[in-house]
Amino acid sequence: MILLELFIGFLKVGCFAFGGAYGAIPLIRDVVLSYGWLDDEMLTYMIAVSESTPGPIMVNLATYVGSSQAGILGALIATLAVVLPSFIIILLVTAILKAVLKNPYVQAVLRGLKPCMIGIILATGVYMIIRNGIVIQDSAMLIRPLILTVVLGAIYFGSRKIKKGGISPILLICISAVAGIAAYGL
Repeated sequence: MILLELFIGFLKVGCFAFGGAYGAIPLIRDVVLSYGWLDDEMLTYMIAVSESTPGPIMVNLATYVGSSQAGILGALIATLAVVLPSFIIILLVTAILKAVLKNPYVQAVLRGLKPCMIGIILATGVYMIIRNGIVIQDSAMLIRPLILTVVLGAIYFGSRKIKKGGISPILLICISAVAGIAAYGL
């Protein structure tokens, strides 16, 4: 029964996850919490781990949740379920790409999806900052994650003003790691 639930749950994620992994995080959260596979705190940690490891976040999360619920077979089924819709869609799109992309209705739909995905990604980021960044403890607010986010955002957008292409994502990740160690490790 758990294998079928994993397949159906992550097939939903794979079918309706537009805009990439960050746009899919609210959908993943809904599916994982509704089945009771992880609690909200553990899911937040796993999102962070999935972002830190190589590979797509949705695949990493599906593999972890499947593995934690039903071992290796569960990991395989959850991973297959989350990538199957994209795989089928890519096969279909490549077969009819030229005709479809010239269709003005398809272009209108794609233009309409862009701002929606930006809003979903922004809402997910704000949720994660609020959920994990501002914690009330002994009547004092700990705002280190919020400060780190603002500083890293300033570095990113400031570098785009100075240098045409902006800072390298790899360099930004390294700066983030050093800032995280400085803020939490010392």
